Amino acid sequence: MYNSQKDFHKKLLGRIGEKQVVNYLKKNKFKILEKNYKTSLGEIDIIAKDGDYICFVEVKARVNDNYGTPSEAVTPEKQRHIALTATLYLKNNSLLDAYCRFDVAEVYVDDNGKYTVNYIKDAFYA
Repeated sequence: MYNSQKDFHKKLLGRIGEKQVVNYLKKNKFKILEKNYKTSLGEIDIIAKDGDYICFVEVKARVNDNYGTPSEAVTPEKQRHIALTATLYLKNNSLLDAYCRFDVAEVYVDDNGKYTVNYIKDAFYA
C-alpha cells in the first residue's frame, strides 16, 4: 500500500491538513461542496463556496520549510491539472458561468502537534 514509512507519514499529514482546512473554512463561513474531487485529469483537495465564488482549494501541509513553503509545491504543472479538473467540475455541475478562484491552504504543524493554517486566496490564476 505505501512504499515506506515516510510515504505513510506524508499521506497522514496530508489528510490531517485537509481536515484542519475544512474546519478553518467552516469557521470562516465557507460551504464545503466536495472533498478529494477526482477525475482522470487530477484531484482537487477541497471545493468550497465563499459567497458568490466557487473556490478550488489545494492543501499543502508541512512540518518545516526545509524544502520551501507549502505553496511553492503548487507548481505550474500542478496548477494546470487543478484548472483542468476545476473546469470539469464546473461543466459537470452546470456552473460554467460561476465566479471561481484558486486558493492554496498552507498547513504548518509544530513540534507540539499544533496546526496553523495560512490561507491564500487567489493563489494562482488559470
